Amino acid sequence: MMKLCTATLASARQGTAVPSYDRTTVRPGIVHIGMGNFHRAHQAVYLDRLLTRDPTARDFGLVGVNLLEQDERLARVMAGQDRLYTVLERHEDGTTAARIVGSIVDNLWAPDGTEPIIRALADPRTRIVTLTITEGGYCQDPVTGEVDLAEPGLQADLAHPRAPVTAFGYLAEGLRRRRSASIAPFTVLSCDNVIGNGDLARSVLLAFVTALDPGLAEWVATNVAFPNAMVDRITPRTSAADVDEAEAATGLRDDAPVPCEPFTQWVVEDTFPSGRPSWEMVGVQMVDDVRPFELMKLRLINAGHQTIAYAGALLGHEFGWQACADPTVRRLLQHYLEHEGIHTVGTVPGVDLHAYCDSVVERFSNPRIPDTMARLCNQSSTMLSTFLLPVARDLLRDGRDLHAVATVVACWTRFVRERRDEHGRPLELVDTRSDDLHIRATRDDPLALIRGNPIFAGLDDDPRFVEVYTRILHDMGRLGVRRAIDDVLASAA
Repeated sequence: MMKLCTATLASARQGTAVPSYDRTTVRPGIVHIGMGNFHRAHQAVYLDRLLTRDPTARDFGLVGVNLLEQDERLARVMAGQDRLYTVLERHEDGTTAARIVGSIVDNLWAPDGTEPIIRALADPRTRIVTLTITEGGYCQDPVTGEVDLAEPGLQADLAHPRAPVTAFGYLAEGLRRRRSASIAPFTVLSCDNVIGNGDLARSVLLAFVTALDPGLAEWVATNVAFPNAMVDRITPRTSAADVDEAEAATGLRDDAPVPCEPFTQWVVEDTFPSGRPSWEMVGVQMVDDVRPFELMKLRLINAGHQTIAYAGALLGHEFGWQACADPTVRRLLQHYLEHEGIHTVGTVPGVDLHAYCDSVVERFSNPRIPDTMARLCNQSSTMLSTFLLPVARDLLRDGRDLHAVATVVACWTRFVRERRDEHGRPLELVDTRSDDLHIRATRDDPLALIRGNPIFAGLDDDPRFVEVYTRILHDMGRLGVRRAIDDVLASAA
């Protein structure tokens, strides 16, 4: 067995796509905070493809940054493999395309030291900083939208700004050093699944920096660009089977391969005052306004995942594709997409939304993408409030039915209350608000989980939502989850 690294790259099996460019000529130009599977299957792959076509892209090599203690293994593996790794693009017909990606030129792990990360951010060669720090990394109240400066990480960074722990603390210190050295700022490009991710990144950073240094905040507000972006590619966690498959496909041992679906999309607002790679050469859509695309993705893909998550878990499914193969869950997803979610999206340039909805069902149904129900149910308070509940509010505003949305919330309620599926098997609730949810779940009140719950503001006292939700929840207790979902879909048809 040969381990994947620079010295063994030429030994990769025929049919494996490998970097055709000289990696020693690729210079750091983009720092990415939050290097995980999604980034490695998405932004890093786009750059890898571009490096084979455009010599000027060699000024934009990626420096991957991980901030969390749990990221140690990935950081160590990537360093030991010379930042090379395998992407396994799995097609529904049973074929897999293996690609070894070489666009990451360095990787840094914060517990090894903050200074190398800050130096990378302050480096004049760094022109873009990209983020995948998850929705929770923005320290934003999901109801008010206000930045929570009392969040412990931000408080720590305000107290010790030269030794940051959060992404925004690092951004602030990197920008402070650049300003002091009269170096042009980098562009901050959020690649997280939140509406207006660039606008949100700007508001969080400005709120933090204003509390830290008003003069720096003024400089950031005037000089730093925060383009919005939409990203899309289903990327499950890596399993031991993925490691074995990567070795079988390439002939090289890779301890950090990334499985993903064939579909990929990246839409970016074209605002990069310090320059950017020619991403459009490899299929990135550079546009003036990302909002229609991001709304489509958040309301149909991300909210679609919420639609299958709790129903699928309650009915005993382990993976998303199994839930989509279940006729009840599949009908719930199709009804949500075609009769509820689609009506809150509006017009998207160049996109047939009905065909897009069909593609969502097809993508979720790919049995070679083992996206677990546990992952889809993870951090449910944040996921519901970010993706699905805005749909409910828009449907109520427009006087439309919301049977599917109310059904999803009822399934979530049973998931939180029962913590067992219909077969009696335990379900794990992983949620930053789990203590509050547990207290609510013990109350003998069908509205306990939503009444007064800030993520349901405007819904918990709307009689149209409450009536449908409580009826469905009652029927689930009386008839069981499957029968109750089938009945509500029959009545809504």
